[in-house]
Amino acid sequence: MLQELIALYDRDLKALRKEIESYSEEARIWQIADGINNPGGNVFLHLMGNLNTFFGAVYANTGYVRDRPLEFTARDIPRTTLLKMLDEIHPIVLQVLRDFPVEKLRDTYPIRIFDEDKTNGYIFIHLETHLAYHLGQINYHRRLLNT
Repeated sequence: MLQELIALYDRDLKALRKEIESYSEEARIWQIADGINNPGGNVFLHLMGNLNTFFGAVYANTGYVRDRPLEFTARDIPRTTLLKMLDEIHPIVLQVLRDFPVEKLRDTYPIRIFDEDKTNGYIFIHLETHLAYHLGQINYHRRLLNT
């Protein structure tokens, strides 16, 4: 299962980079559209906070401290800064998964999420589906605004 997860995370993190690069104008990353409360930039920041917390801080000991409210309120961060954030977390996610002992997938993840204990395997799958879900939102936002 770990090899499959590595392939999926790598694919979707590369696709996330392509989405951010593909906004026709940098300002559109932060543009609010009718019926869409969170622009692509904030959804991107939310993904970075998620991955940096649940992979970086927990398993790579990066010292990352999440500011979840800021993920949805920050604006106008340059595209180059966003891509740098992605370039930093992408190899961390893949390395955590490469180094993860398969026999520990059924062990309890070190942090309770939604006041429930979950296994490491569950959390890794959950985080990938979360990434894919929000990747689709960013894709939709970008296509809606790229005219």
